[in-house]
Amino acid sequence: MIKMLMARLALSEQGARDLLKGVWWTTLLDIALMLPVVLTFLFLDDWLGPVLAPGSDTAHGLAYYSAMGLAFMAVMYAIAVKQYRSTYTSVYGESANRRIALAEKLRKLPLAFFGEKNLSDLTATIMDDCTDLEHTFSHSVPQLMASLISIALITAGLMAYDWRLALSLAWVVPVAFGVLAVAKGQMKRSNQTNYANKRKVSEHIQEGLDLMQEIKAYSMEKAYTDELDRKADAYEKAMTRGELLLGMTVNGAQSLLKLGLPSVISAGAWMLATGRTDVMTYLMFLVIGSRIYAPLNEVLNNLAVLVFLDVRIDRMKEMESMPALQGSSTFKLANFDICFDNVTFAYEEGKQVLRGVSFTARQGETTALIGPSGGGKTTAAKLAARFWDPQGGRITLGGTDIKTVEPETLLKHFAVVFQDVVLFNATVMENIRIGRRNATDAEVVRAARLARCDEFVSRLPDGYATVIGENGETLSGGERQRISIARAMLKDAPIILLDEATASLDVENETMIQAGLSELVKDKTVIIIAHRMRTIAEADRIVTLENGTITENLTAVERGKSNGYFARMLKQQVTDAV
Repeated sequence: MIKMLMARLALSEQGARDLLKGVWWTTLLDIALMLPVVLTFLFLDDWLGPVLAPGSDTAHGLAYYSAMGLAFMAVMYAIAVKQYRSTYTSVYGESANRRIALAEKLRKLPLAFFGEKNLSDLTATIMDDCTDLEHTFSHSVPQLMASLISIALITAGLMAYDWRLALSLAWVVPVAFGVLAVAKGQMKRSNQTNYANKRKVSEHIQEGLDLMQEIKAYSMEKAYTDELDRKADAYEKAMTRGELLLGMTVNGAQSLLKLGLPSVISAGAWMLATGRTDVMTYLMFLVIGSRIYAPLNEVLNNLAVLVFLDVRIDRMKEMESMPALQGSSTFKLANFDICFDNVTFAYEEGKQVLRGVSFTARQGETTALIGPSGGGKTTAAKLAARFWDPQGGRITLGGTDIKTVEPETLLKHFAVVFQDVVLFNATVMENIRIGRRNATDAEVVRAARLARCDEFVSRLPDGYATVIGENGETLSGGERQRISIARAMLKDAPIILLDEATASLDVENETMIQAGLSELVKDKTVIIIAHRMRTIAEADRIVTLENGTITENLTAVERGKSNGYFARMLKQQVTDAV
């Protein structure tokens, strides 16, 4: 049972156990809520006895039934407390564990996953889906299962009194659920359509916020808002249809449940008139009929999230089944040489980015990757840090295949500066300290000076304590790039990856930062990607990547004899400078 629930509902083992406990205690609560009915029946049987059977006496007084009522209240309270803790409190704990598990899964996924997945879709899975599952498992799933169990148990008990009245009370339940079963497929499709339209609206809004500058620059405001209106209208229509279908289904099922009491009234009246039952049994069924469907009605009120349960669980399972990058957390290195051995890689099937790439970036040397845009330079650098795994060949670090090393363990040896800088909504000091979390303020400031950050930090209102906004929105592109370089300098890792690290800088600042970088790269393995030939003037080896293949692999001595891409670019940039 535990394994079945784990597989079916995407629960942890503890979550499955807690769900069973929740069902158990909710079933007991549903049955305990019938205790007032039992008390009423006993009271009526006792006090109506002298009326229905003249000459008989009342067995118990009001004090007895008052005490029994208090005892029943105590039992219901105790069960309600246990039920709350076993459903709501436990579900919140499982929800927290689910979010943590998703975060851990995302941490271990290759970057290709994030390139294929839309950001708003990921956000919806982590936030909306988890929240809806939390609500479903606390308000609907245990209650539904407990309602069915408690109705079955109560019906079985009533069968002992009169099977005919019990059937007249219970027949509406399977019929009502038959209506739900018939409409379930259509409601599921409606919810999927509704979700897809909702995501289109959120994606369009997010795109507008990200590209507001371009929208205004090219006078696209009307085109953007018209498209947003079209998507919002589609979402509204789909949601209206879905709500209408849900309302009809829920109201139809609840109406069928309401037929249970009239069935008991009609059947009981006929049986009473024909002498097939007695008044007290008839009264008992009438009172129970007024209460037995209450748990099911509560579940039906949450039917929307219950119907969409499978869709959200499938999305959760999809993410959990993604192949994560695995590896050992401990390994020994003979050196920090990075060797590409016949490496092939494609982001999508049939769209090859690297084809049979082989070269070695040695420790103590700077290896420059050059070539036209789209040639595979950045891809090669990210493969070296195991942001992805190649489809063919292998990449080794110090003789160890990096596929056998856990990515986070591997990245401890890398300092990375990419052209697309990402900063956090925090202070300058905190953004640089990401390079090494235990660095002192003095060490952070020293790295910032080497990266020439002090020049603009001194103009900020609070210096290094200035909060720079989301992704450093208050800074220029060059200032953001310098903070990224300062991070790498502070980390002081044995392997340095620089992808157009100085592309956003003017010539004067680039020259000054190059001096700081020369100190950073001493005795380290350095892979640098650049289009400016002056940036790679001191490189020990130049590797040219064109259309995913290596066309040149030049040492410092051989570059002067080159007549390929490097020579053409060098000549072109010298001509442009003149």
